[in-house]
Amino acid sequence: MTTSPAASPRDAGRDGQGLKLLAVTACPTGIAHTYMAAEKLTQAAEALGHEIKVETQGSIGAENVLSDNDVRGADGVIIAADKDVDRSRFVGKRVLVVGVAEGIRHPGELIERVRTAPVYGEEDGGAGTAAGAAASAGTGGGKQRSVGYKALMNGVSYMIPFVVVGGLLIAISLALGGHPQADGGLVIPDGSFWKHVNDIGVIGFTLMVPVLSGYIAYAIGDRPALVPGMIGGWIANTGALYGSKAGAGFIGAIVTGFLAGFLVVWIKKVRVPRFVQPIMPIIVIPIVATTALGLFFIYVIGRPISWVFTHLTGWLGGMTGSSAVLLGAILGLMIAFDMGGPVNKTAFLFGAGLIASGNQTVMGMCAAAIPVMPLGQGLATLLRRRLYSEQERETGMAALFMGLFGISEGAIPFAAARPAQVIPANMLGGAVAGALAGTAGVTDAVPHGGPIVAVLGAVGGVPVFFLAVVVGAVVTALTTVALVDLSERGKGGKGAPAGAAAAPAVTVAVAAGAGAGGPSGTAAATGTRTEAAPVPAAAPAPAPAPTAGEGDEDGVGEEGSAGDEGSDEGRGDGAQAPADGHSVPSPSPSPEVLSGYLTARTVRTRLAAGEKEAAIREMAELAAGTGRVTDVAELVRVALAREAQGTTGLGEEIAVPHAKTDAVTAPVVCFARSAEGVEWGSPDGTKARLVFMIAVPEAAAGDEHLRILALLSRKLMDPDFRARLQGAEGTAEVLAVLAEIR
Repeated sequence: MTTSPAASPRDAGRDGQGLKLLAVTACPTGIAHTYMAAEKLTQAAEALGHEIKVETQGSIGAENVLSDNDVRGADGVIIAADKDVDRSRFVGKRVLVVGVAEGIRHPGELIERVRTAPVYGEEDGGAGTAAGAAASAGTGGGKQRSVGYKALMNGVSYMIPFVVVGGLLIAISLALGGHPQADGGLVIPDGSFWKHVNDIGVIGFTLMVPVLSGYIAYAIGDRPALVPGMIGGWIANTGALYGSKAGAGFIGAIVTGFLAGFLVVWIKKVRVPRFVQPIMPIIVIPIVATTALGLFFIYVIGRPISWVFTHLTGWLGGMTGSSAVLLGAILGLMIAFDMGGPVNKTAFLFGAGLIASGNQTVMGMCAAAIPVMPLGQGLATLLRRRLYSEQERETGMAALFMGLFGISEGAIPFAAARPAQVIPANMLGGAVAGALAGTAGVTDAVPHGGPIVAVLGAVGGVPVFFLAVVVGAVVTALTTVALVDLSERGKGGKGAPAGAAAAPAVTVAVAAGAGAGGPSGTAAATGTRTEAAPVPAAAPAPAPAPTAGEGDEDGVGEEGSAGDEGSDEGRGDGAQAPADGHSVPSPSPSPEVLSGYLTARTVRTRLAAGEKEAAIREMAELAAGTGRVTDVAELVRVALAREAQGTTGLGEEIAVPHAKTDAVTAPVVCFARSAEGVEWGSPDGTKARLVFMIAVPEAAAGDEHLRILALLSRKLMDPDFRARLQGAEGTAEVLAVLAEIR
């Protein structure tokens, strides 16, 4: 969107001249806040006599993309975003980086601040990086995540597909192409089809650690940090480079990712001649950072890792004659600690090395602990779904499958995202499983773990082995849920997911006016009823209006029939029955709103609920009146889980709760109003009087629905539109106003 300077630029700026500004807006979900911030910045620039072009990076992709010519002639750039935005194209320009909420709350202030913002790539003081973004963010953001958290989650989100693809391909190839051996092992013949599938899975697993490291670094230092981050992660995972039999695993990747990111940020601050600046981000910075980080890890960090591996192995060797229960607990703790790192590999290789000498009990303890982490984390996503994002729940299902085949790496995404909660829970469950296996003398004849080795006959003491695995997984799951819930409550949330945000649903409910009826639109205790929604056109013939108490729970008859009479506080919009009981003609056809997803049946002009959870429940019940909701409770749960990730209150007395769930069979949009307003945690502190709730089936959340949300968000920024929507006197008038959304 582009605006021209206002006719009277008297308030344009200190020098009386209008500025040529650029902006980029983006929020994690890429829906409402993205477009609201864009509209606010556009309106503020127009009022101040400036010209601005805003690029929106929403869920449907980047729109109104800034060109090289735009950047060349710009006086400043405002980035209002809660996710990573490529800033390399703005080198040499004044760049102000803030959270998307600042773009909504203080657009005029941002336009003034960009005048004195640091020049990106020269004297930015880190403003072009994630660290600089945090430093330059205005006050009042309140819910901004730390730079470290956002960088870690960026790496985890890119790593998850590699874990899932690699783990599942390995598991499938073992299940379908593996041949049992006499000792109970499982071997895939070289050169076979399933061996090639297995090799592809191994490549995915090999790449997941460098990808984690690389995208942590990218989130901190932008593109120049990607190469040193990825190469650093590869080095961390390749123990042979620094004299260790085991790599540093995902913990090493987290370390190299942060080191690479902040090293690049530091190098960017170094003053260099102007003729060198163009090659800094593509040649100088990547080469210097990669070389420095690689050598630092090999010669400095790698040596302690090798020392740990060697001494842990010797320490375990001295424990073989001690209590089996204690040894099993220790091995379980080690197996669960870093899932592929030096501590894990020490325990695993110690157990595997004793198989040849005839001592198979140590490997039995390890085999019981190996699947506990992925099984426990997958189970946790099933036990308390509201604590996890949609992506995490999907990863949890894959982790369950990987756990059956002894692929402990399935739990790495959870451990990387929430190390303080997940790693202790993993270790406790692993210790329990290892101790139980040690108590019963469980044996394992092959260097592998998980239920698959028991099914193939490699395990001795199968009943106790399965008991140990199940108990360990349950302990891990329950502990994880308790720690994550405690952590979220400590942050003031109600179990907010930490991962990527759930996609929006396409059910929109808008609420306004004083509620006369209950949440479902039935009569209140005083005997009054909520206003009935008008029926759509296409009634085959006029029908008498139902008497009080007839119709469905929303006060609306079957689709195509005449609606109820309005309450005595307002007039109805459907066919009304006069005092003599004679029928009247059906109303004229209602306009199509938001591609037909919002209809007369999903409009309520008076919202009864006075707080957010009740409002969401009331609107879910309103949506159920369409027959498209199979499980109201599940729809409410998903919508509340989305709220836990971050408020859907947009400011300007607007809220747009949404959910993507198979509890709805088809997209539906509802609208309601609240005269007193509902506290929604909006960025500007206003209560929500216009509430839009959106819900779509899992398979139906496509670009069309996201585009509708973008159009809705933009239109709601028009004060005149909001005023007319508030003042509309009935469902028909509400629909007529909403039909303006194009």
